Amino acid sequence: MQKFKCREYSMKRKKLCLFAFCCALLVQLTAQHKNITMDKRAKALQRILDAGTDDKNLFGSSFALSSDSFYWEGSAGDLGTDSLYFIASTTKLFTSALIFQLRSEGKLKLDDKIITYLDSDVVQGLHVYKGHDYSGELRIEHLLSHTSGLADYFQDKQGKKESLQDRLLRGEDQSWTFSEALNLGKSISPLFAPGQKGKAHYSDLNYQLLGKIIEHITGVSFAANCDQKIIQPLGLVHTYLYTDSLDKRPHHLYYGNKHLVIPKAMTSFGADGGMVSTSAELLIFTKAFFNGVLFPKQYIDEISIWRPIFSPLESGAGIHRFKLPWIFNPTGAVPVYIGHSGLSGALAFYCPEKKLFIAGTVNQVAKPQLSFKTMIKLTLAATRKYE
Repeated sequence: MQKFKCREYSMKRKKLCLFAFCCALLVQLTAQHKNITMDKRAKALQRILDAGTDDKNLFGSSFALSSDSFYWEGSAGDLGTDSLYFIASTTKLFTSALIFQLRSEGKLKLDDKIITYLDSDVVQGLHVYKGHDYSGELRIEHLLSHTSGLADYFQDKQGKKESLQDRLLRGEDQSWTFSEALNLGKSISPLFAPGQKGKAHYSDLNYQLLGKIIEHITGVSFAANCDQKIIQPLGLVHTYLYTDSLDKRPHHLYYGNKHLVIPKAMTSFGADGGMVSTSAELLIFTKAFFNGVLFPKQYIDEISIWRPIFSPLESGAGIHRFKLPWIFNPTGAVPVYIGHSGLSGALAFYCPEKKLFIAGTVNQVAKPQLSFKTMIKLTLAATRKYE
């Protein structure tokens, strides 16, 4: 009888050992399969960057992607994963984040009139449309959402004169002050009354003004605000506002097949386009922006009121939405993104449908649409199933 019990106990023990072995093997095989899947995905993503680099339209790219299940960063051409580059108007996300922080601290409201925070000589004559002076009616939300109607000091033209952008793209580097940008903006007629329903016009002047509002409330520079309220808290070490034209750390821009070396201009953009970062750090910032780390997450829903601005981009209050029209996306394969992009070919977006964050650059001013094409390809490759 005792021997039978011993054999029965021994059999149970063997079964338990076998079960434990099978579980361990299953975990090991699952991990191996996951590693193989991750390796296939990484190779597919890298092939996209490599294929896009043709030394004609695109000389280098750098991107970082993140979801709940994976993280990837890659580069091609003359950019590395650790390369510093100008993020241009993607900077506006930093400006928006600072405004939303001040809102959460009770230091401003989005419907506050900007005259509350800016000197009268700044606001005077700022917005005169069809004989009516709307300057005193401009609000912070108008600036954030590009619904102010103000002209863009950078891209818009005064009569038949060249725009500031035209001169810079010819390689005529120059710097300017806030006052000079303001006066140039005032010299170009506004396009519509502030807050006109369904209207939006992209204007860098809006964010120059937001930068000054931030400085007025906090008493320190825009650069110091970025450093103290975003860069340091997020542990970023390669992200900063470009303020020294002798600083050679950021990779030079391309305009077509030519180097676009405009350090004086890059020091002048400030709150509307002067930040430098890397893809990995820009991704960290993007995740913090949309995950409620820098300001209350519910603000995202509140600011997501969309108006056409640059097809297929739509403007919210501080962010943009990239949504391809049905005619170019009949199957709905290309998802919707929210975030921002820059003329340099840099971008930082979140794709709610795929729960994917993506940041990077193609570093090409002449064809910034390449960044969106690359973003779409990377998204589809990152979220497909790999066997």
